[in-house]
Amino acid sequence: MDLSTNYLGLSLRSPLMPGASPMVDDLDMVKRLEAAGAGAIVMHSLFEEQIQGESLATIYHMELYADSSAEAMSYFPRHGDYHLAPDQYLRQISRIKSAVDTPVIASLNGSTSGGWLKYARLIEEAGADALELNAYFLATDPMESGVETEQRILAVAGEVVQSVKIPVAIKISPFYSALSNFAAQLSGAGARGLVLFNRFYQPDIDIDTLEVKPTLQLSDSSELLLRLRWTAILSSQINGDIAVSGGVHTASDVIKSIMAGARVTQLVSALLRKGPEHLTVLETELKQWMSDNGYTSLRQMRGSMASSRCPDPKAFERANYLRALHGFVVR
Repeated sequence: MDLSTNYLGLSLRSPLMPGASPMVDDLDMVKRLEAAGAGAIVMHSLFEEQIQGESLATIYHMELYADSSAEAMSYFPRHGDYHLAPDQYLRQISRIKSAVDTPVIASLNGSTSGGWLKYARLIEEAGADALELNAYFLATDPMESGVETEQRILAVAGEVVQSVKIPVAIKISPFYSALSNFAAQLSGAGARGLVLFNRFYQPDIDIDTLEVKPTLQLSDSSELLLRLRWTAILSSQINGDIAVSGGVHTASDVIKSIMAGARVTQLVSALLRKGPEHLTVLETELKQWMSDNGYTSLRQMRGSMASSRCPDPKAFERANYLRALHGFVVR
């Protein structure tokens, strides 16, 4: 059974890959992930603020008003709370590359132009096989339009792509007014792939201490639906690969993602709950399903349920809304 796939020009043994998380800070854990069948190792993000060394006041302001990134595995980190300092991050890339044969995809988290972009080159020099630009940004400025926000992200993406020779994927959120257009522009800017989607943890309010507090809630398969919808729509519209990230827990989730048009799937919550060996379980179940249903390779099923090939493409658009409402019965 052929589970091999190509993502960002990299030949991977499997579409199953751990998504960005602090698991990669532990070399023994990285080796377990590889042994369990990981197609690639995705590192957590190196933050723009971390590199720039902005003041604690600025970071505190961001803590108050911004969602926290799923990759941080906690609330937006204070200056001293990052998992790896910039130099340590670069060394960790080299250490991982020396420890495993699996491709390593590093990650940068930033949304403005600046000196931090030199780290894209340093990441490449450290040995990363590809780079994921995590374009996490919460638009809170009432004077900045949606177009201006998109243009800023596009400018940063273009600078990163021009800075390195390794392939670059852009990890985005679903919160853009014209996502198909924005995705096409990112592809036109040189992005080799898109990661759908960023998963944000929302801050809560402690009514006793009157403080904004971090929350951590792992995903479940219900979160996959948004990813499936847009993967099915975008996979036939952009000139690039798609990775599904968020809500991937079961072999069925993986199968659906591939059928929608994804090249790979990224898992975090499932691995945090069940450990790296869950990758082996998923691989076994995936192979069994393919055998039972007459598939010998991922290539045969990839994109079979994309909107361009689906028997009813409108099912991914307004028709789904109408049918879901009309099909609901109050008891």
